[in-house]
Amino acid sequence: MKELLKFIQKCTVCTHKLQLDPRPIVKASIKSKIIIIGQAPGSIVHNTGVPWDDKSGENLRSWMGISGKDFYDVNKIALIPMGFCYPGKGKTGDLPPTTECAPLWHKQILDKIKDAELILLIGKYAQDYYLGKNTEQTLTKTVKNYKKYLPKYFVLPHPSPRNNIWQARNEWFKMDVKPQLKEIIKSILYINLSFYFKNATIFFP
Repeated sequence: MKELLKFIQKCTVCTHKLQLDPRPIVKASIKSKIIIIGQAPGSIVHNTGVPWDDKSGENLRSWMGISGKDFYDVNKIALIPMGFCYPGKGKTGDLPPTTECAPLWHKQILDKIKDAELILLIGKYAQDYYLGKNTEQTLTKTVKNYKKYLPKYFVLPHPSPRNNIWQARNEWFKMDVKPQLKEIIKSILYINLSFYFKNATIFFP
C-alpha cells in the first residue's frame, strides 16, 4: 500500500484540468476498518495536505462521533476522495471532482484493504459511482433510504456547512441517520462487530 500511495502522489494525469498544481491527497492502510469515499479536496485541504482539514471535516467527525486522533489513524479510517486533487473554483463553488481518479486508482487501493467493514459514500458523486442505478431519484431520497445499502455502504450527504439548510429541512437526518451512523462506527472501532450484527434489527427493522 505504501508503494502504491507514493506512486499516486506523483500522478499528473489531470494536470491539464486543474487550476492549481496537482497534489493528490489520499490516506489508507491495508488495515483500515472503515473507508470514507468523499468528493475532492477543497482549497484549505490542498494547502495543508491533510484530508478533511476544514469545517466539512469537523462536521463529518461530529456525525461519526469520532475524535480527530481516530479519524486520522489510517489503521482505522481510509480517506479516499473521488478526485484526489483540488479541482478549482467554479461559478457556484468548487468544481466537481475530476473523473479520472476513481477508475484509475480506487480498485487498486481497495483491493489492498482486506478487512474493511464499512464504506461511507459521501455525496452524489461517490454514490452514483458505487451504487449506480441503485441510487434513488435524488440524494435526499438515497440518504433517507440508507438502510437499503447496509451493511456494506452507509450513504451520507456532504457535511459542508452549505448543507445546513438541507439538514434543517430534513429533520429525520438528525433524528435517525446520524444516531445510527454513530452506533455502527462505534461497533466497528470500539465494540465487537459480530455482536452488533446479531442485533441487526437495530438498523434493519
